[in-house]
Amino acid sequence: MLKYIASIGNMNPFTASFQAVLQQIDQAVRAAGRPAGSVRLLAVSKTQPVERIQQLAELGQRDFGENYVQEALPKIKMLLDLDLIWHYIGRIQSNKTAEIARVFDWVHTVDRDKTAHRLHEQRPTGRMPLNVCVQVNISGETSKSGAPPDAVESLLGTVSHLSNLRLRGLMALPAPETDTQRQRVACGVLAKIYTRYQDHYGLDTLSMGTSADMQAAILEGATCVRIGTALFGPRRR
Repeated sequence: MLKYIASIGNMNPFTASFQAVLQQIDQAVRAAGRPAGSVRLLAVSKTQPVERIQQLAELGQRDFGENYVQEALPKIKMLLDLDLIWHYIGRIQSNKTAEIARVFDWVHTVDRDKTAHRLHEQRPTGRMPLNVCVQVNISGETSKSGAPPDAVESLLGTVSHLSNLRLRGLMALPAPETDTQRQRVACGVLAKIYTRYQDHYGLDTLSMGTSADMQAAILEGATCVRIGTALFGPRRR
């Protein structure tokens, strides 16, 4: 009995939620008729302590997304030995581009030429090119970052010619919707833009979908879903 209690106490607290998210992704992938393993799980670890990230990493999760540079820096340093893949998914401030270029592996939120050039110029010598997604403001919300759809082609061209950046795809944060069909319509807008430029620019990443709309996003072609609440529980303040 004591052994059983001890084993329960040692169980990874994220086992159930991690497996549930993986199952939801797998079900959506199969429903869309897509190949297994075609969707990357990006764990959104903003506001989460190092211990929680480490516990999820123990289950095999390698991709983690952070929104705030100053919060991310100590986490990345403390978990350096785990060889995790760090994605920056927050709004990019000009005075933070040097740190973003220095420590992150991916940036999903490039929305203007100036930002792309700064990241290119500030990527340290000897590091692999920084993987970049262009953020698109598909809903026209003034509160959200992102290039307008009619500016996407020009920005893709800029990023593709910067040697310290590797253009990977598009990212969006659709306006919140609870209806699955409306979620699909919103995600479909980005998917159409992605398809338009995919072959010409060699795009392989469509970053969209959260805990609230991952199924709709995958059905519309997402290759990377950004999941926080479904893995970690309600956001920590």
